[in-house]
Amino acid sequence: MTDNFDFIVVGAGSAGCVLANRLTEGGKFTVLLIEAGGSDRRFWINVPIGYGKTFYDNNVNWRYLAEPDPGISGRQEYWPRGKVVGGSSSINAMVYIRGQHEDYEDWAAAGNRGWGFKDVLPYFMKSEGNVRGSDAFHNATGPLAVSDFQPHPLNDPFFEGLAELGLKPNPDFNGKVQEGYGFYQLTTRNGVRSSSSKAFLYPALKRGNVTLEINSLTERIDFEGKRAVGVTYRKNGKSFSARAKKEVILSAGAVNSPQILQLSGVGPADLLRRHGIAVVHDLPGVGRNLQDHIFVPFVFEANRPTINNELKSWHGKLWAGMKYIFARQGPLAQSINQGGGFFRSRSNLKRPNMQIYFNAASVAPRKDANDMSPLSLSSFSGFGINLSPCRPTSRGHIEIKSKNPAEAPAIHPNYLSTNSDIEEVLEGVRWVRRLLSSKSLANLIKREVTSWPEDGTDSSAIKYIRDTSKTCYHPTSTCMMGPNPANAVVDERLRVYGLQNLRVVDASIFPSMISGNTNATAIMVGEKGAAMILEDQVNAAI
Repeated sequence: MTDNFDFIVVGAGSAGCVLANRLTEGGKFTVLLIEAGGSDRRFWINVPIGYGKTFYDNNVNWRYLAEPDPGISGRQEYWPRGKVVGGSSSINAMVYIRGQHEDYEDWAAAGNRGWGFKDVLPYFMKSEGNVRGSDAFHNATGPLAVSDFQPHPLNDPFFEGLAELGLKPNPDFNGKVQEGYGFYQLTTRNGVRSSSSKAFLYPALKRGNVTLEINSLTERIDFEGKRAVGVTYRKNGKSFSARAKKEVILSAGAVNSPQILQLSGVGPADLLRRHGIAVVHDLPGVGRNLQDHIFVPFVFEANRPTINNELKSWHGKLWAGMKYIFARQGPLAQSINQGGGFFRSRSNLKRPNMQIYFNAASVAPRKDANDMSPLSLSSFSGFGINLSPCRPTSRGHIEIKSKNPAEAPAIHPNYLSTNSDIEEVLEGVRWVRRLLSSKSLANLIKREVTSWPEDGTDSSAIKYIRDTSKTCYHPTSTCMMGPNPANAVVDERLRVYGLQNLRVVDASIFPSMISGNTNATAIMVGEKGAAMILEDQVNAAI
């Protein structure tokens, strides 16, 4: 069975849903959107704090496990990724951060014309429906809901401590400057998650020119010579083929986009031959340049109530549930990540290099990375402070383990593998320890739960960093955009080097990591990618 469409988009995630909408809104083109996961119409996806429930749920989550990593003391990190309509935007923590203006100037300076901050800002704004209204940096009328929330009062002493260290308040991390402290905005509206599927896909499905195939695992891109002509996918045990009259677009994310390319014969030739895959195009960068944010956690017991107190008991759960159902308020309408900020770990830096998160709750520790039991809150009045370096220099890679599309690829994060990363995180950790000694936070802490070394030496601190660091769940750059096909995968118009009618449009094309949470930028890439595709179609018709 073969169906024909103008465009085939693989992956109904953060960028893929944007593409399905924007490519069809003019009524001229048809799109087939293929998603390996199932429906996102689930209660715990809609409820903001419900990502604690979906974190290990194999019904909506790929539940990847990275390879043992020397940089984090040989541990394996758990990598949740959305296997559901909406992708990771359906299971993430919803923090809306664009990064720093300079991040995109770095993209342009690396040879990616048209990707400077002034070039990408219109596409951030196009998607954004910010409850605060429109101004030079924001838009109130876009489809993606961006909102404030009712914060927990425990944020106050955290902010007071940051002020004691000289950090200034910043009411808008996505405005003129990022540095400072304040509350994060979330992709929610009226206490309900605003995923990419809700914002972009479901309105597009009403038009009739978007076809969504769920529970459909893409096995390979089909080629005629060097031209992508369609996709083969498996659904309900049967194989289907679909043809693309215009283009095939991969939007499967930083893990699955390189995996699908490699399964299709596009990638490092030696890897493909090792697994018995015919080489369509030798492209060494596919799966390379993997970047991810890590965070160093610090957990405490507070001498006053936290979210743990509200949600641990059955009557607390009942009360929280009633507040949510009847008013869309309370802890269920929030994110655990509430307050935070961006700072410089040393004064001579030109811009912030660290992000800090405050969690007005704490979760019970895991036995190991293989422990897939549901998340649960600590039994005590817990809270956490997490430190995350903004722009790591360590690079990892992703590669297939076999020619079987159903087998997870090998993920090698290669965390903390450069001296500069270790030195920078050490600086940031020292800054956090000073923060914890501030009057406001010292008065909040009953005891430190995490095992910070008492001797205070650099070697002990580095061991703590390696022993405790975790992924922020922000993988990028495995199909990197750049001017040189020796290490990049796509050009500045997101076309795969050496091939025709094939693009990658998702977070895997980031040339370098942005400063902060990555979902807003993935959606922006979908917006800008769609605009370029439509522009190229117009030019081709002239």
